[in-house]
Amino acid sequence: MSLRHALLGLLADTPQNGYDLTKRFEETLAGHAWNAGHSQIYPELKRMTADGLVEVVDEGSRGSKVYGVTDAGRGELRRWMFSPLGEAPARNEFVLRLFMLSSLDLPDVRVLVDQMAGQSDEAVGELDQAIKTIEEFTPPGQPHGYARFAAEFGRRYYALQRDWARWVLEQLERDPATPDASAVRPADAG
Repeated sequence: MSLRHALLGLLADTPQNGYDLTKRFEETLAGHAWNAGHSQIYPELKRMTADGLVEVVDEGSRGSKVYGVTDAGRGELRRWMFSPLGEAPARNEFVLRLFMLSSLDLPDVRVLVDQMAGQSDEAVGELDQAIKTIEEFTPPGQPHGYARFAAEFGRRYYALQRDWARWVLEQLERDPATPDASAVRPADAG
């Protein structure tokens, strides 16, 4: 995924200026899917305009530009949406830390995994609130929209992390001995 595709997706909903895009990033994508600030968004909007993916559709107060997606931009977004997953290298800090657990002493593993459970549980609570807000602001009889789908995915993802961390803590309580590192190494890892 690239910033370009995230911007195209946000602009596909409605034309926006750079300030509004930054705000939407913070409210919807930051911490869950992608982070970007003004210093990244504005230069990318200029490049996307030069590439014909977006165009200035209005000018607001003090010369702020409102951008909309062009047909070429919608085509690029669609191409990216249907491209195979995994083109970009996977980056998941939670999973990386899982692979590094063996570098810690057992008491530290317990503390870290407990923190992981707590942080994941907090994220579940935040997303539960976001889902509640989406549902409250959806007119009766209308679908909740795609933001509800994304929020539900996030809630389930963090619930999975929380539940995994609690499971690890239960396993450590059952067998408090330090796990044998060779038992968790892949067979071909020598």
